[in-house]
Amino acid sequence: MGPTITRIESVEFTYPLEDIGTDEAGFNLVYEPGATTERKLFGLKIHTDTGITGEYVGGNSPAAAQINMFSDYLVGKNPLEREKHWSEIKRALRKYDRMGMGPVDIALWDFAGKYYDAPVHELLGTYRTEIPAYASTYHGDENGGLDSPEAFADFAEECHDAGFQGYKIHGWGGSDASRKIDRETAAVHAVGERVGDDMDLMLDPACEYETFADALKVGRACDEQGFFWYEDPFRDAGISQHAHRKLREKLDTPILQTEHIRGLESHTDFVEANATDFLRADPEYDAGITGAIKIARIAEGFGIDVEFHAPGPAQRHCIAAVRNSNYYELALVHPNCENTQPPVYKGQYSDLIDDVKDGMVEVPNGPGLGVEYDWDYIEDNRTGSLHVYE
Repeated sequence: MGPTITRIESVEFTYPLEDIGTDEAGFNLVYEPGATTERKLFGLKIHTDTGITGEYVGGNSPAAAQINMFSDYLVGKNPLEREKHWSEIKRALRKYDRMGMGPVDIALWDFAGKYYDAPVHELLGTYRTEIPAYASTYHGDENGGLDSPEAFADFAEECHDAGFQGYKIHGWGGSDASRKIDRETAAVHAVGERVGDDMDLMLDPACEYETFADALKVGRACDEQGFFWYEDPFRDAGISQHAHRKLREKLDTPILQTEHIRGLESHTDFVEANATDFLRADPEYDAGITGAIKIARIAEGFGIDVEFHAPGPAQRHCIAAVRNSNYYELALVHPNCENTQPPVYKGQYSDLIDDVKDGMVEVPNGPGLGVEYDWDYIEDNRTGSLHVYE
């Protein structure tokens, strides 16, 4: 019969981000000396009758709400039948974005690795165990950090000197559209002129630009500086195939899309519509390691690359098993503050910029995800009751 899931636990906890606030709209995280922002994550455990537990820490409130919808289905099932569960839960969440699938699927992969005494990347099929990382910045601020084009260029030079081969700008938010576009264009030129001959450069406005014309203006600056990709520029929220096909026709810089659409089919349609040059995948957002690897294989079939969103152990294992991927996103980084990594890892795992050696990150090689979580910290900082399904 194989192993059986006996109990699922989900707990929300918070941790502080020091010297981090938000911009004027309240959504972008930015450097703000003396400020503290509380961030919420979830700790997930899938217990089995083998005594082996699948674990994952991450996710968000919408995902937790969806986990509440389908966890009862999993109790009593074989945790190794991931593809079956993926298909059933996908249908069950057909009216929703399926964000809840990601953390659970990752935890099931963690169980499988521990059960077979192998790292997840080995179960997927290892292609490499070291990955080049790019430095992916916080958004621009007004507080003496990344507050000017020159500041972005200075930090790019620091990252290059530290061994990074790639650098991505997250620019400014705010309501003054014309000033924003002027500064974004100036930042593209400043960074390109400073390190463009030595680094792959990317720009991710995170859908801040308000018009197609704004996206086109900044995109042409990316063309002039030979940027590696241009990601999610304007307020269509990164979901319009038509808009990005038209943008591709006007620019030379490759477009990277699909962070903001969900599902294998939608990713496939984006490529078939000639609406992106690179695909985006994320094991949390795209229905787990199972879903993210499906997207990577689709990209391979179309002869394009897939770039994984955000840092984390699940992302490292996915990239380790994918040939057609270029970089690991070390986000969010800044010259004056730490990134958003939660303080939940025991041992040597780290996504802090000072712990990256020569611009490379290693893939954990222990069983499962290969990381040990600090459940005492999670318990000490939990926000409410433990959700249990059994």
